[in-house]
Amino acid sequence: MDKLQQSVYVLLFFSLAITGLYFAGPFLIPLTLAAVFSMLFIRLCNWFENKGISRGISSLFCVVIFVLSIAIIVSLLLWQLNGLAENMDVMKQRLIEMVSNFQRWIYEKVDVDVQQQKDMVKQQGSSGSSAGSMLAGFAGQTMSILINTVLVFVYIFLFLLYRSHIKKFILKLVPSNEKNNADHTVHKAGKVAQQYLSGLAAMIVVLWIMYGIGFSLAGVESAIFFAILCGLLEIIPFVGNLTGTSITLLAVVAQGGDSKMIIGVLITYALVQFIQTYILEPLIVGEQVNINPLFTILVIVLGEMVWGVGGMVLAIPLLGILKIICDQVPELQPYGFLIGTEKQRGKKTGVIDKLKNIFRKAD
Repeated sequence: MDKLQQSVYVLLFFSLAITGLYFAGPFLIPLTLAAVFSMLFIRLCNWFENKGISRGISSLFCVVIFVLSIAIIVSLLLWQLNGLAENMDVMKQRLIEMVSNFQRWIYEKVDVDVQQQKDMVKQQGSSGSSAGSMLAGFAGQTMSILINTVLVFVYIFLFLLYRSHIKKFILKLVPSNEKNNADHTVHKAGKVAQQYLSGLAAMIVVLWIMYGIGFSLAGVESAIFFAILCGLLEIIPFVGNLTGTSITLLAVVAQGGDSKMIIGVLITYALVQFIQTYILEPLIVGEQVNINPLFTILVIVLGEMVWGVGGMVLAIPLLGILKIICDQVPELQPYGFLIGTEKQRGKKTGVIDKLKNIFRKAD
């Protein structure tokens, strides 16, 4: 009965925590993003400090490197977007033709003429907000994104600067006999998030190269733009790669691409996904975040419901940190077991494991 009550209390705590996270989202999203990204730069910050640079300057260098990396990626996107804009009139005409063909198809199948379709669209538009309110909402969203971006950079700097102070605070919360275990848990949680993010960044760079080569061979205009877009969207598991490829296919159709180009994009997507799933993820990302696929999907859906796109990005590393905490706390170990994957000894079926076995036999 005690264990049942304990489980009920834990589930109740998680329910209340999720509710609190939802209402505190505007404050917590930039703070959590900064906390996770700061873990990525701990090793680099330590390297600067070992060279005799003060912690404040080292933290500032890490933030500057992060800002420059984002600026380079945005510059590449804008450069490719300028080339794409030159063909925007042709793409617009192509889209108008596609909409007209779709309207005729609706008229033939559903018996709703074009004028009725236009009236339905106007009714939907009139029932929504006016153009002025939409423009005001867009301006407000843009300003909010800019403010949150600046806050993330400031938070990253402060987290790196005061990381030892924060760690000492966490250790002061636990009894003296548990300090070693708590110190190990904090170190392991930070290491897992760091390895996951660094592996993900390396995998995105490789995806840029593969998508760029594949889209260029398929004849896609502004192939680098769509390659970078597909790679960046990979930070959202499962959903990102499908979204990027769908956008690329729509752009190919709008550009007037033939069936060969469309098939080329689909073949590129299939090959990249195969290489990513069976080679890149085991080799680069590895098992730093050892979570089973069921809870991977569940936490992504929950993250989107609570924090939107930011929640989808943060879902996997945060759940990985939560699993480590559950594994280290005896009362929460059943939940850590539920979230994780049960390793089967002697059964290695991945491509990397098969290659290792081949080389071992050759030796």
